[in-house]
Amino acid sequence: MARKSDYKHNRGQESREFDVLIIGAGLSGIGAGAHLRMQCPGKTFAILEGRGAMGGTWDLFRYPGVRSDSDMYTLGYRFRPWREAKAIADGPAILKYIRETAEEFGLDEKIRYGHRVRRAEWNSNEGMWTVEAETRPVGSAYDASSVSDPLANDRVSGLANWPPAYAGGSATFTCNFLYLCTGYYDYESGYTPEWPGFDEFKGIVVHPQKWPEDLDYTGKKVLVIGSGATAITLVPAMAEKAEHVTMLQRSPTYVVSMPSEDRIANFLRSALPAKTAYAITRWKNVVRQMFFYVLSRKRPEVMKRIIAKGVRNELGPEYAETHFTPSYNPWDQRLCLVPDSDLFASIRNDQASVVTGEIESFTETGVLLTSGEHLDADIIVTATGLVLKIMAGLELVVDGEPVDLSKKIAYKGMMYSDVPNVAQAFGYTNASWTLKCDLTAEYVCRLLNHMDRHGLAQCTPRLNDPSVTPEPAIDFTSGYVRRALHTMPSQGSKMPWRVHQTYVKDLSMLRYGRLDDGTMEFSGRRPDAAKVE
Repeated sequence: MARKSDYKHNRGQESREFDVLIIGAGLSGIGAGAHLRMQCPGKTFAILEGRGAMGGTWDLFRYPGVRSDSDMYTLGYRFRPWREAKAIADGPAILKYIRETAEEFGLDEKIRYGHRVRRAEWNSNEGMWTVEAETRPVGSAYDASSVSDPLANDRVSGLANWPPAYAGGSATFTCNFLYLCTGYYDYESGYTPEWPGFDEFKGIVVHPQKWPEDLDYTGKKVLVIGSGATAITLVPAMAEKAEHVTMLQRSPTYVVSMPSEDRIANFLRSALPAKTAYAITRWKNVVRQMFFYVLSRKRPEVMKRIIAKGVRNELGPEYAETHFTPSYNPWDQRLCLVPDSDLFASIRNDQASVVTGEIESFTETGVLLTSGEHLDADIIVTATGLVLKIMAGLELVVDGEPVDLSKKIAYKGMMYSDVPNVAQAFGYTNASWTLKCDLTAEYVCRLLNHMDRHGLAQCTPRLNDPSVTPEPAIDFTSGYVRRALHTMPSQGSKMPWRVHQTYVKDLSMLRYGRLDDGTMEFSGRRPDAAKVE
């Protein structure tokens, strides 16, 4: 494994011309930078981050109990073993893992914080993207005094050495390849429905995406609206201090319990070298995920019975039937994972409860349901979902023509028809996010090296097969997907335009498949590159 000392550090904040620009310093952005370090050591690159700290989701969300809903042996990077005992990790542990990876690969000095990319324009004659970013004054996007770890403080203090142009306003960069690691949702705000009487409530209303650091819920009646992963995480965490926590859901969600520690993984780590143990555990968990997903799609009734039995054993048949029996099939929406049955334990201990019903209106003291039941609350948490936002709202222009993503088709789940030299890290909906993002980064590096070997400047997926028909990119019925589906690119009806959502198929295609596959069009010639046969 490379060490930080293996890389030459030059903050180079004066430069604005790069071979590659990575947008976003979250889990996928840091992974992309590490892959460039390992596979394309000669490439110049920078990471533009709109916020004031790395970590993405794991720095943004600060609500009680925030954690992964995937095991860290698959959510972690392939090249850097997860060494902690807990497989289902909390947010701070994941953030620490990301920061340590950045430090190990010398990426902390590649990141330019406070750079929110708004527009990117491609010029085919020059073989170049021109990227425009809004910049924020030092301290406005991030307050270093609120950070406890020395690594983060060191990064923020380095912002003070930026040239005056970066103190606020705008900045323009150029690159040959644009790599978007912006996640899939709007970081500025979450989704909150318009409820009747919302302003009448006299208590505190908070969205998990904007959690106040000073919110004291000790001894309070808390109402959490929602039934997704965030709500199911919040309820047992808040129940530890609140008088009572009620989770109000419009309809049930499939909930599965899993041990927070993987005993097999911990044993393997004690008996084998870390990389070997990690690789075995990773594949074990990949195969397990694939098995249960395939079972859900091909034999949904069997999977329903398995999940229902687990909930009945935790809460009894009546509670399970009323509040944990969805009307849809497993994996029509994402399953929710609870570590060590924490949600079920808080319900059994009368610290929390679940109510299934619809909101009639908010009142001064809580929420009135259409059934006539009133739920009293001092604090209401609207865990009602995310706003899906592809590319963080970035405006793309190719040779003077604006790109309408809703009219594009995704190539291998990472590039887009007729859009040159751009890739996007987009993880799986049915497995860990990083599994696909790791493969995407490997593919991008293979692509860059291929173009270098042949002196090429441009790679563009072309949809030349008239038999390929567009289909929805995400086969999910979740509300946040349905609300945004009309803005998203499509997938195609067959390879290489089809999005598999299957790691093994993507592994074959992205790590080992041909680059010059008859669909990817290579063109242009780099003036600075000699062709290598």
